[in-house]
Amino acid sequence: MAKANAKELKVTLVKSAFGRAPGHAECVRGLGLRRMHHTVTVKDTPENRGMINKVSYLLKVEEA
Repeated sequence: MAKANAKELKVTLVKSAFGRAPGHAECVRGLGLRRMHHTVTVKDTPENRGMINKVSYLLKVEEA
């Protein structure tokens, strides 16, 4: 069972992933972002942090 106070991050795609490196586009999709200005809430895990760091120039990240 997950912790009740698990940290979460609100991630918004603010620049298009179109035409970017294939690995960067895959990270955007892996985070669950589908289109511009789409916002998702993801758990604050090392895996998600790695994807966010890789494509940070495309995203806006906030604490949820």
